[in-house]
Amino acid sequence: MIRVVLPAHLRTLARIDGEVKLDVEGQVTQRSVLDALESRYPMLRGTIRDHVTQKRRPFLRFFACEQDLSHESPDAPLPDAIATGTEPLLIVGAIAGG
Repeated sequence: MIRVVLPAHLRTLARIDGEVKLDVEGQVTQRSVLDALESRYPMLRGTIRDHVTQKRRPFLRFFACEQDLSHESPDAPLPDAIATGTEPLLIVGAIAGG
């Protein structure tokens, strides 16, 4: 069971209270986790990744095991702690401003 923590605005959109628990088939990667998330919560399609390019939206970041995974390949395996459900994958809204 994969655990995912979403920013408040995406939890509100998907009507989720707390973290999400997902079953992911095969290798646990950013792509497979996001595919499972969007399949279970179709209203999130296009909010985390662009519809066409499937690239991460600019103001969202991915963190796991105290590492910024935002610029890793979407097909790179996530850390074992994520795959086993020990640690959550954090999707965090970036803060910008002056």
